[in-house]
Amino acid sequence: MPKRVLTGRITSDKMDKTVTVLVERRVMHPLYKKFIRRSKKYAAHDEANLCKEGDVVQIQECPPLSKRKAWLVVRRNGTPFGAAAEASADNAASMAPADDSAAAQA
Repeated sequence: MPKRVLTGRITSDKMDKTVTVLVERRVMHPLYKKFIRRSKKYAAHDEANLCKEGDVVQIQECPPLSKRKAWLVVRRNGTPFGAAAEASADNAASMAPADDSAAAQA
């Protein structure tokens, strides 16, 4: 089963390696059919302490890291973050075209 990914805004970065992410969703009222904003706060792991208050991040489920923290920051302001960034950088490096000087000598 795929891991859930949520998008939200950081409301607190005061803790060490942890950020509080506010995730809002819109739900239709069953009787009046008006859309209502529902929100929930999640504690997410930020290994490098790079996330700042107000950043828009994507968080992904992970095994529990502490009593309240079972989410990991995956993207920050639209760019890959943490282990995901390293993996994408490795993929980009491996997919880079070969050096043309070797082809020119042949």
